[in-house]
Parts: sequence; structure tokens; C-alpha cells
Amino acid sequence: MNSASHPSSAFRLIVTGGGTGGHTYPALTAIRTLQARLAANGRALDALWIGTQDGLEARVAPAEGVAFVTVATGKIRRSANPLKLVSPANVRDMARVPLGVAQARRIIAGFQPDVVLATGGYVAVPAGLAARMCRRPLVLHEQTVRLGLANRKLSGSATYIALSSESSLPLLPESVREMAVVTGNPIRPEVLAGHASKAIETLELRGFDRNVPTVYVTGGAQGSQQINDVVRDALPWLLERANVIHQCGPAHVESLRKQAAALSPALSRRYHLTGFVGPELPDVLALADVVISRSGAGTLAELTALGKPAVFIPLASSAGNEQAHNARHLEESGAAVALLGEVTADSLRAAAGPLLTDPVRRVAMAERARAHGRPDAADRLVDVILSAASGHPTGPGRAGR
Repeated sequence: MNSASHPSSAFRLIVTGGGTGGHTYPALTAIRTLQARLAANGRALDALWIGTQDGLEARVAPAEGVAFVTVATGKIRRSANPLKLVSPANVRDMARVPLGVAQARRIIAGFQPDVVLATGGYVAVPAGLAARMCRRPLVLHEQTVRLGLANRKLSGSATYIALSSESSLPLLPESVREMAVVTGNPIRPEVLAGHASKAIETLELRGFDRNVPTVYVTGGAQGSQQINDVVRDALPWLLERANVIHQCGPAHVESLRKQAAALSPALSRRYHLTGFVGPELPDVLALADVVISRSGAGTLAELTALGKPAVFIPLASSAGNEQAHNARHLEESGAAVALLGEVTADSLRAAAGPLLTDPVRRVAMAERARAHGRPDAADRLVDVILSAASGHPTGPGRAGR
């Protein structure tokens, strides 16, 4: 994918962003899609990722064969109290940003990218500012309904701002709306290619009853204590109405297994508990009729592209309360159910019950969810990247406003 000599036929892309999967995986999917697009036209991709040592991107980029460098950056610890914004930790971290900008400027000046793609996270700020200094086209991609802090800081420097949702447009400052293009949030193509029968075979779900719906419960790779506790308390009720695949996080398996030991054999056969779901995730999603999960941007992108009815339990501590905004946005159009505030077994039963017992309601929600999905988001984002490089604007309409 990379070439130190920068052949003239290669498209040079710098990607910056990361920290979490929400910023990292859309960038990775964009890289893969751009590489395939260029290869079809006989060109190579020369990609370089600017990230942090501690972010997820430090593992993902090298594993994918993408050259990786780090720059200094600082995390701004947000607070409703303005006085806490000038805490010693914030002041110390903010002092690192100029160093990061200088480092990123040297990198960009040396690499001479055709485009810099920033997907959010604190590391995107110094690299994005350096792109402006070096007069290189800057494309921002925002995964959530509202612009994240890094993208807000960089919006005035952007050639294009690629949005995941139409509803983000009115939330943008008027001064940057002309640069906005709705692309959707890139998702891995393999997510769309799952097979329900493979999930049954791989996970050995022999006791599942195909006459009732299947629920997939997930709190992310590490699991969620909140979701695990609520599902545990509602589990017998759930299993009377559905099969349940419960991805609980490796640290929670033993305690939940002990709780599940009290289930009757008839209900136990409908319950599959696992710490982690890996390559089989596309097949699990294909099998699922309803999903109970957090409402991060990546999860929403996948579930809407697949048209999956969902009950969202947002992470209350997410930056800027973005998960609650994401969930509420879909709930308002009937594309999901959002459980906000205190979540109990009773509130989960009230939310999931109508979906589990009424197939017509599930189908209607699936259709509304699919209306929000953009399975071609990666291709749309690549259109924007290539347009920024060419200097010939696509205009928002072509990219999918």
C-alpha cells in the first residue's frame, strides 16, 4: 500500500484521527475503499496515518500495512463548569498542541499528500491545522449527529466536511455549510455479507427456536455492566419470547453464567452467552431480529445499513452525550427505541416487548432504520476525497445530500 519513493502514479493520502474505534474504523474503511478504486484504474495508494501511541489506530494501521507516525497532542477534559476547563491537566495538554502542529507540519510538508482526511479524535487537531498551513486539501469526516470537538475546531480549515446524517446540516455554523456533504458513515463491507445459517453453525445454536425472534445483546468489545445487569434481570422474560445471543465482555462471562444456571432447561437452550463476538459478527447480525446495544456512531451505521430494529441504551458518559443524541435521532423517526436516563428491567421489557411480540412492528421499524442507512458511505466518502484532490468540487448534491 505504501511506497517510500512516492511514485508519480500513486495517490498520496494522509489519514489522521483515532483513539477509539468510532474514529479509527471509518478511516480504515475509507483507505481500503480508496485503494480498491485506484487499483481499478491502475493506480496505487500511498497512505500514511498520523495518530497517537496509545490510540486504537496504533494497532490497527500497522496491522493493515499502513505506515504510521505519531505526533504530540492533548486531551481536553470537558466539564459543565467553565473553571474546570482550565484545570492543570487541560493546561498541560493544551501546551502540547503547538508541538504536535509543528511535528505534523514537518510530516505533511515531507509527504506532500494529495488530501488529508481527518476523522476526529484529539490527534486530528494538530494534523488538520498543519494541513491548512501546508495548503493541502483537508476533508473532515464526522460520524455523529453533532460535530465532535476536534472537527468543530477544524471546520473553518476544511475543503469538505463529510457528514453521516442529513440532520447534521442545520447544526453546522452557516459559515461552513457550503463545504458540507452528506456521505454517511463508512462501514466494513463484510458486515453486510452475513448469513444467519452460519451463525447457527459457528456458535452451535442447536437449541434455538426459529419460531421466535432472536435478540442480539452487545455492550461493545469489553461489555457493559449496565446492559449486562439489565438483561440479567429481564432474562427469563426475554427467553420466554425470544432466543438471546448475549455478548457480555470477557470479564463478565463467569458471573453471568452462574446467574444463567438457574434457568429452566427449556429457557437455557435459547440463551447463548459469550464474552466476545469476532469474525462471526456479520452472521450474528444477519440472524438477529432485534438488537439491544449502545448507540455509538459505528453501531448506528451498521444497524441502519442492515435495517435492524434496535433498543438503544446510550453510554451516559460519551463525549458531548453523543450516544444519547444518536439514539434520540433514530427514535424520533421510529427507526429505534431509545432508553434514556435510568434503565431498569421494567423499562427494557416495555421497550422490547412490542418488538418481540409483533412481527409487523419489527418490519416497520426495520424499514425506517434502513431509510437512515447508507451502505455505500465509503464510496461516497472516496468521491469527496478524490474531488478535494482534483480541485473540482462535486457539490453536495452529488455526494448525497
